[in-house]
Amino acid sequence: MDTSLLFIDWLGKPIWMWLSFITLVIAILSFDLGVLHKKNKEIEVGESIKLSALYISLGLAFGGWVWWYLGADAGLAYMTGFVVEKTLALDNVFVIALIFSFFAVPRLYQHRVLFWGILGVIVLRAIMIGVGATLVAEFSWLLYIFAAFLVVTGLKMLFMKEAEPDISNNALVRFMRRRFNVTEGHHGEHFFVKQAHPKTGKLVWFITPLFMALVLIEVADVIFAVDSVPAIFAITTDPFIVYTSNIFAILGLRALYFALAAMIHRFRYLKPALAVVLIFIGSKVFVADLIGLAKFPAALSLGITFAIIASGVIWSLVKTRGERVPAE
Repeated sequence: MDTSLLFIDWLGKPIWMWLSFITLVIAILSFDLGVLHKKNKEIEVGESIKLSALYISLGLAFGGWVWWYLGADAGLAYMTGFVVEKTLALDNVFVIALIFSFFAVPRLYQHRVLFWGILGVIVLRAIMIGVGATLVAEFSWLLYIFAAFLVVTGLKMLFMKEAEPDISNNALVRFMRRRFNVTEGHHGEHFFVKQAHPKTGKLVWFITPLFMALVLIEVADVIFAVDSVPAIFAITTDPFIVYTSNIFAILGLRALYFALAAMIHRFRYLKPALAVVLIFIGSKVFVADLIGLAKFPAALSLGITFAIIASGVIWSLVKTRGERVPAE
């Protein structure tokens, strides 16, 4: 059997590395769905924390392998990307909670929606990162556009009050209700059901609120990726590091959601910290040029990023200590 094809470079790394990573992700997801969550069940906070710890450990272990195999700079870039993406994902949790609340998705089926949502994210991020890597390789000045965008985004997060999304007036929700047959209530774990049309009496396919929630979660991730993908390209332009750190950070989002959804109010001051992180990541691209460096030191970048995020988390927990979950 000819294995030479496995050593051909694709986006800067041998094909065997990409295939190994994809195989690892499939194995993790298969274990999650086929063993840990073979049956629909409500995920309690305790189980969520344990699963989150497992996924974070897997992500850090992969980072350790990157460090060992590709070198310290690659390992530090992976770790920085992993930390940034994991933290940005916390903002996504708030939106997911709003979507589940709006569609009244039972906790019993939330894991199913998030599981399929993650599969969509893996594909969508691959497309976005592949396109981004190709463009940056062809037009290196785009990196400065990404950096400037991050600075502007961070400043907007710091100084502009962000309104809570109004899902009832969401254009996509209105479009789906107008163009498709939509059931009034949930039908168990099903995204689609066949039932009699109220006007014709014929059996036709309907989409359920569970499917609408899935669509909105996928779209929300694309919107969040507009921040997170440029952020990690400002850390490293290596597509393998960009994609693997992104995916490992997102893989544990389902588990993390069930722990954080119950205490999202405790992270009130994390958003300003995220804004500062985006400003720092964007500005360091220009700073490195100004002081004549090929790139900002990876160890310093990771240290500053971690310090900013840790400060935001600690300050939030201290300031909101003793607060109860707000009544809905």
